Amino acid sequence: MRQRDRVDEMIDGWRAELPEAATVQLEIVKRVSRLKARIEEVTQAVLGRHGLTYAEFDVLATLRRAGRPYRLKPSRLASHLMLTTGGTSNILQRLVAAGLVEREPDPADGRSSWVRLTPLGVEKAEELSLATTEAHRELLADVPEPAARALADQLRDVLLALGDRARP
Repeated sequence: MRQRDRVDEMIDGWRAELPEAATVQLEIVKRVSRLKARIEEVTQAVLGRHGLTYAEFDVLATLRRAGRPYRLKPSRLASHLMLTTGGTSNILQRLVAAGLVEREPDPADGRSSWVRLTPLGVEKAEELSLATTEAHRELLADVPEPAARALADQLRDVLLALGDRARP
């Protein structure tokens, strides 16, 4: 018999009390929510040791992932982060103050600017990317590789079915 998790217990309760609520969709939502909470817990532990929030790390990682010269326009950065430009601006102010990013004018467009990682920002982005990767690896260490690969592929299928496609 297959082992049971806490979501199975919850579904049993709904089956007994309100069977229409005991759907596979509820199982998906609850399991993804529990997995997200576990991932956030280990990620926050790493980031907390470095005095950064997830949003700040996300900016650093997005700029580092952009490749040399590790810069993006603020509007493009905000779209990558799925934040408003105002929310992104607040995060950028904190990162500028910490010496991790800098804003530089766009010589081709006097009304625009670039956000760029400083050398310290590149170092911090790489350090934190590797540290969070290791924390995630440790968290998921008991998940067999074929199951992890299958889950990643199945989650992609679900997200594509929901319209979450890569930008052209």
